[in-house]
Amino acid sequence: MILEVHVQPGAKRSEFAGQHGDRVKIRLAAPAVENKANQALIDFLAEHYRVPRRNVRIAAGLRSRQKRVVIEGR
Repeated sequence: MILEVHVQPGAKRSEFAGQHGDRVKIRLAAPAVENKANQALIDFLAEHYRVPRRNVRIAAGLRSRQKRVVIEGR
């Protein structure tokens, strides 16, 4: 599965927050420093889709709020 997401780091809690254009908006509690938001995104999606963390990877947008995430095993 490939998800096109818009990430909002530094939110009060991590959660899905509807749509942002044609992307899924995800709020993350982690700040956007030292790769913490990217790791939090991987953790959040792995838990939500009930797959191991190793099955979730950010394929594009490591330094952007607009990301393409690949989830394998779904």
